[in-house]
Amino acid sequence: MQFSENWLRTMVNPKMTSDELSHMLTMSGLEVEEVEAVAPPFSNVVVGEVLEVAKHPNADRLNVCQVDVKTGTILNIVCGAPNVRVGMKVPCAMAGAVLPPGADGKPFEIKVGQLRGVESQGMLCSARELKLSEDHGGLLELPDDAPVGQNFRDYFLLNDLKFTIKLTPNKADCLSVLGVAREVSALTDTPLKQPTFQTVAVNLDEKLPVKISAPDLCGRFAGRVIRGLNAKAATPQWMKQRLERSGQRPISALVDISNYVMLELGRPSHVFDLDKIHGSLDVRWGKKGEQIKLLNGNTVEVDEWVGVIADDKELESLAGIMGGDATSVSLETTNIYLEAAFWFPQAIQGRARRFNFSTDAAHRFERGVDFATVVEHIERITALLIEICGTPDTKVAAVDDQIVNLPKREPVKVRTARATKVIGVAITDDMIADIFTRLGLQFTQEPGLFAVTPPSFRFDIEIEEDLIEEIARVYGFENIPALPPVAASEMKIAPENVRSLFAIRHLLADLDYQEVVNFSFVESAWEADFAGNQAPIKLLNPIASQMNVMRSSLIASLVANVRYNINRKANRVRVFEIGAVFHRDAQVQDGPLEVAGYHQPKRVAGLAYGPVADEQWGQDTRNVDFFDVKADLEALFAPRVLRFARVEHPSLHPGRSAQVELDGKNIGLIGELHPRLQQKYDLPLAPVVFEIDAAALQQRDVPAYAEISKFPAVTRDLALVVKQAVQVQELRDIFAAEQQRNAACGIIQAIVLFDEYQGKGLENDEKSLAFRFTLQDTQNTLQDDTVDAAMAAIVAAATGKLAARLRT
Repeated sequence: MQFSENWLRTMVNPKMTSDELSHMLTMSGLEVEEVEAVAPPFSNVVVGEVLEVAKHPNADRLNVCQVDVKTGTILNIVCGAPNVRVGMKVPCAMAGAVLPPGADGKPFEIKVGQLRGVESQGMLCSARELKLSEDHGGLLELPDDAPVGQNFRDYFLLNDLKFTIKLTPNKADCLSVLGVAREVSALTDTPLKQPTFQTVAVNLDEKLPVKISAPDLCGRFAGRVIRGLNAKAATPQWMKQRLERSGQRPISALVDISNYVMLELGRPSHVFDLDKIHGSLDVRWGKKGEQIKLLNGNTVEVDEWVGVIADDKELESLAGIMGGDATSVSLETTNIYLEAAFWFPQAIQGRARRFNFSTDAAHRFERGVDFATVVEHIERITALLIEICGTPDTKVAAVDDQIVNLPKREPVKVRTARATKVIGVAITDDMIADIFTRLGLQFTQEPGLFAVTPPSFRFDIEIEEDLIEEIARVYGFENIPALPPVAASEMKIAPENVRSLFAIRHLLADLDYQEVVNFSFVESAWEADFAGNQAPIKLLNPIASQMNVMRSSLIASLVANVRYNINRKANRVRVFEIGAVFHRDAQVQDGPLEVAGYHQPKRVAGLAYGPVADEQWGQDTRNVDFFDVKADLEALFAPRVLRFARVEHPSLHPGRSAQVELDGKNIGLIGELHPRLQQKYDLPLAPVVFEIDAAALQQRDVPAYAEISKFPAVTRDLALVVKQAVQVQELRDIFAAEQQRNAACGIIQAIVLFDEYQGKGLENDEKSLAFRFTLQDTQNTLQDDTVDAAMAAIVAAATGKLAARLRT
């Protein structure tokens, strides 16, 4: 938001300097990004009048001018401007004037001198020479009523500053000079002078038929017919100045007046060429396939998500965004339809960005524009139109104001005690009442409680905290003392049995995995393929049409990372991600980190693809397999022992996958990607993936002292013949159960599978599994009979429960 300080001070003029005003605005939440002079410094330039113009005797392109500057002496000035003429009024730099620096960066001083043999006692200036604009086509021509001899800086109001403020999205009420003036008035307790004007008398009985077919798009629509205007009338210099100093380029009187009132009062409006409207207007939602050519020259296609204003033949405007080219005004326009409306912010939000442009109107309407002053603002525009473009034939019709659906302003309550606690200073009822009065907020009061009805121009007051913010802003953030925290700062020691996610990241990095961070929203097809989830949690407003659901698994994103790297010639990929997944769960209630109905656990997932190690001379090249990643997973949990059980999962190979169990609980899964998905996602090799609960991995056993045996260990190998369907885990479970049950087996320290055999000497449905047992006692050297007893118990347990037999 950019505006002229002089313009602001016509509405509110506090007794403070420009620097103090800038600081106050910034400290109240209206951050002043820049304060810039509207013109560089120059001196001794006055308004001059050209009395005579004669050709230079020694130069074809120069003229000798007689210029009156009301000093009692007519100045003789040589001028080469093509537009100089008798009677025009121009800025005149007299001898001794210092003009803004030129290309060399040095100030330009005007001196009396000879130009081709003729004395020149000054210089007539263009806008470019005074650094007012880049226009150098001729002299800067001033209006006929410009007072000759007056200091040009005073006449042109150049002792002015341009303020650029950075507004937060909730401060839409300050997107106008009047809005900023309201703030300054409240902050300084200075009277506010709103723009005044005379209501134009109605002398035309005509109304353009308008229908509001979409009350959820437009709550109020007002317009009037005006005939007999002169669109070629020049925009007044004062209006051009204010527009330019607010970042607007003057175009034509009809457009400039509409833009001026938008900057002045914050209300965007639109001027239609009445003669180009076909029949009546209909305010409605668009229809798929409809097109409109806009004022910026773009032709866009609309659908049911975009509001439009249409006549009986075609679309005439994108509602609240931009007018159409078909009914645009020109210098030949004589009859207009002036429109102003209230568009619901949610019906405008995002529409302009969809078409890859932004407009001042959309910027304001999507944040909220005053819905109570539509007619008053139309009257303001009308008064300016008649003043600037009016003719003896101008006729003005009555305002057609249609109200169909206005926002309800529910009272918002604020407690004095709550405000005191949040702000941290003693706030009284009288102080709050004074602040609300200065802000123009209507309220009812009880001891310690206020009920405030938000004004029609404030869309940012909805809850108690919004009112507390207003109290703090007007009270002054600088007036709130800086106090140390009441509670003592104390560093808490993290529990030893819990490790942080940061530590887990280090563990995975040590295992040669690299971390990736992916979006939590994914394609719905990924959810079906990798999680078997046919009813994922859908997003209301996805950032891209295909990324429209929340992920319930991390695996799909890791596979996408692998594809990205393979497409860039990477043949070895090891990545991991730690992030949240999202599941429906009716038992979850709202909380500081929870949303009712949705469970959001943290998961740790990893993926390995390609060779086990980079190519080297020290080991043969082979591709990573299930057992490599299983070993990584066991290393992550060590010394805790994992159990792996066969599982069927839609994204994993049916024979090379398992669920991961810890202390009898299922904490995740591991496996090779399903061949179907490998083919679908065009992967030359099948990656191996795992996904586990982060909470389970964060838990760890606190180290405890255990006596180290001083006696030698004994190893025994045991080969058992079992059926092909028997899994190794089943034998491991039997061995573990026997260790717990039988005291004789307590000396068994470790069990390792070191061989699997199938073939000669065994039936077709049999296999031999060879285990190495490490046995050791902490009190004595083991004797053969003790070892034999333990091994016999192990063999008996396997034989009895799985019908296993010793291999001979």
